[in-house]
Amino acid sequence: MNLSHKIDKRLFHVISQAAEEMGIEVYAVGGMVRDLILGRINKDLDFVCVGDGLQLAKRCAEILQVKKVAYYKNYGTAAFHYRGNDVEFVGARKESYRVESRNPIVTPGSLKDDQLRRDFTINAMAISLQQLTFGEVMDPFNGIQDLNDKRIQTPTNPDITFSDDPLRMLRAIRFATQLKFEITEECLTAIQRNAERLKIISQERITTELNKIILSSQPSIGFKLLYDTQLLHQFFPEMVALQGVSKRDGITHKDNFYHTLEVLDNVAEQSQDLWLRWSAIMHDIAKPPTKRFDKNVGWTFHGHEDLGARMVPKIFERLKLPLDSSMKFVQKLVQLHLRPIALTKSEISDSALRRLLFDAGDDIDSLMILCKADITSKNELKVKKYLKNYEHVVVKLQALEEKDRIRNFQPPVSGETIMKTFGIGPCAQVGMIKNAIKDAILDGEIQNNEVEAMAFMFRKAQELGMNQA
Repeated sequence: MNLSHKIDKRLFHVISQAAEEMGIEVYAVGGMVRDLILGRINKDLDFVCVGDGLQLAKRCAEILQVKKVAYYKNYGTAAFHYRGNDVEFVGARKESYRVESRNPIVTPGSLKDDQLRRDFTINAMAISLQQLTFGEVMDPFNGIQDLNDKRIQTPTNPDITFSDDPLRMLRAIRFATQLKFEITEECLTAIQRNAERLKIISQERITTELNKIILSSQPSIGFKLLYDTQLLHQFFPEMVALQGVSKRDGITHKDNFYHTLEVLDNVAEQSQDLWLRWSAIMHDIAKPPTKRFDKNVGWTFHGHEDLGARMVPKIFERLKLPLDSSMKFVQKLVQLHLRPIALTKSEISDSALRRLLFDAGDDIDSLMILCKADITSKNELKVKKYLKNYEHVVVKLQALEEKDRIRNFQPPVSGETIMKTFGIGPCAQVGMIKNAIKDAILDGEIQNNEVEAMAFMFRKAQELGMNQA
């Protein structure tokens, strides 16, 4: 196979010309080659040099008029940005590993040595940039055939591949999820055997791969593989605990692990937001510790939304996820995810809707996506009924928001106004009046405007025995 027509671009010709002048062999390698064949966009362009990759990078940067080049002499790599691409040069090398570390001992090698160290056959192909063989694909492990067959396997013994660098196990599952490829049985069993080796990988690296799985078009593929191979057990036991169905007195409850995956896939169809997808993963995370059996009503999970919200920061901290507004967003949605569901099952009061808008704020739309995704019953009529009720709730929410402006509520009467009006300083009465005004607006007693709020303020102040200054 020759891909010269796909690399007929200035960057590749410059690299080819510079390598020819310096007497260096150079090849495009890795994911770039895979994605060129698949017709996917890849902005990470990796080049292997049989020779001095640092000097080749320097020369190419000069020709391309790239001013900033990053050199990593300890690793023998150099990198620069060019027209939106991350371009990296590295010398061809052999690798050997120690049991306690995924950091290899590196020595110079040939192109074949470099291909042997690659994780999967589909990532072990190279494209020649030598002028005589420009565009020719070097495929010693039949990676092209594996691409055609939608198959993921290692170039060498998978036990060695995964034991040497356990992160490759997560990468296998990530590629299987992103590309919707099958992992060979030999590789799957090797991942199972080596699952505990994941402990030598930093949590940051694990979470990076996990997030890529979550951001795929159908993340359930990856999570099922993570569970089946025991990888999920190594870093996310709370999610593993969701799996299983309990039966008592002939009453069962649904498997919350597979329910969670359905919800996650449903959300993925509606949104690319990573943190909304994490909300789907976490929404029932506290069901195992809150599971109880009541002979009158069956299985219950009372308070799982409250406990789940309290679990979010701890899990995020352990998984090295951000503890900022992203975490707060997930926490809020876990806390609120039952509220809209309750509204679909009963007569909807304006007060309940206003309070939902008040509590959700700008996240109300994300919350409704999550809640609609949470409808996973196999009873199609039940699903249709709930979805219809949700649409009714959404319409009423929109109407109330237009009328009452509750989303991101700002009190029409400030604490400063209250203190000035009654000639008082900061005290409990100020807070009592502000909360009373807020509750009156949410309950529909008064409109959300300054005139009605001021009138209510005076009435409330009178009840508290306060006089105007």
